[in-house]
Amino acid sequence: MPAFQEEFAEHWNGLPDKRIFFGLLIPWLLLFHFLGNSTMGYRATSSLFVAMADVYNSTIYDESHGFLIPFVVVYLFWWKREELAEVAKDLWTPALALLGAAVVLHGIGFVVQQARISVLALFLGIFAIMGLVWGRAWLRASFFPFVLFVFCMPLGSLTENITVPLRIIVTKISVWVSVKALNIGVVHDGTRIFDPSWDFHIDVAPACSGIRSLTALMILTTIVSFCAYAAWWKRLTLIAAAIPVAIAGNVLRLTTVIIAAEAFGQKAVPVVHDHAWILTWGLALACMGGLYSLLKGRSPKAAEPIEGEEDV
Repeated sequence: MPAFQEEFAEHWNGLPDKRIFFGLLIPWLLLFHFLGNSTMGYRATSSLFVAMADVYNSTIYDESHGFLIPFVVVYLFWWKREELAEVAKDLWTPALALLGAAVVLHGIGFVVQQARISVLALFLGIFAIMGLVWGRAWLRASFFPFVLFVFCMPLGSLTENITVPLRIIVTKISVWVSVKALNIGVVHDGTRIFDPSWDFHIDVAPACSGIRSLTALMILTTIVSFCAYAAWWKRLTLIAAAIPVAIAGNVLRLTTVIIAAEAFGQKAVPVVHDHAWILTWGLALACMGGLYSLLKGRSPKAAEPIEGEEDV
């Protein structure tokens, strides 16, 4: 612990213009606390932070990861401390344009009662303040991990635009695999799966759509891709792969439930359903680990070119 305290103090003391930064940051945060929210959704509050916490705490939506993201970002800033310490730091007035854009965004979000726009403005403003105080080079170096704040965006009811297609896709593929590959006589009606004699039935509910594993994989692959690769095409490939991998893992889970239901009846459905997440994550981690190694190749990270250089 003393070693950590000493290193933290060294980097903290080496960071210039901290008073200017916090002198701008605190009023910015107070703005979103006292005049941040006009929707009055879950409760009548003018604080955008309280409104965000209400969504994260909601039992209807799976967005509790929003509480964890700030801690992940802070840790990754510490992980990049040496790089951030080396970049040139000076006032960069063009960041005022970015800050102005954040103010306009928040104004629009507040007037039209779209808190999500204000959330975007909140983080854009913080990013702009960092650029104003510490410069363009700091913004480039801190883009990751700051970009992870995108996962703090509360989607709320918009998640239905994701969960409904996911439920339908997973249901259709699982039934197809069960019928064509496993010769199990099941049919589906929307997101309900059952056998013709109705000995068992399975309802692919929103919570079973795979949105949780998809969100977790997107966060994980974003962190790993930025930490491991310099080339953007490698980063985007790993992040994009989270979508089919999450679907494949959920198909494996649902197909396993169907097999158990066919063998042991309806009583097996909840038992297997509650434990099949092991298969989902086993497949997901195996696939992502394989893709990670394939993209990594034999060259260590240090041998990869920096951003802007060719990487093939």
